Amino acid sequence: MRDPVVREFLLAFWKVHILHHAEEHGIYGQWMLEELQHHGYHLSPGTLYPILARMARRGWLRATEPKRLKGARIYRLTPSGRVVLDQIRHSLGELSQEVGGLRPKRRSKRADADARKSTTTARPRRS
Repeated sequence: MRDPVVREFLLAFWKVHILHHAEEHGIYGQWMLEELQHHGYHLSPGTLYPILARMARRGWLRATEPKRLKGARIYRLTPSGRVVLDQIRHSLGELSQEVGGLRPKRRSKRADADARKSTTTARPRRS
């Protein structure tokens, strides 16, 4: 993860995505890798699995041991993880209202100057 945008911003998006899906139905690593790839994020297992382990250590996810020898470990949201996810959703809602949505395109300085010029040089019509 050498790209500073990935490190500083997208990593947080991935974590929110993980909590969201862990709340919905529980997740396992390979499924989460595919889900994130579906959204255009290309993580390696070496990036994802430490994130899952950290989230479990913090008590936000609970991992169930696989029933088969090579089965998948399923991660589910814990009650403290739900508190975190609710807090994040609230913050995202506020942030989205402030900076999200479509914004009008900014005109160039030239367009602004032309607009000012046309309003100041316009002469009233004679009837």
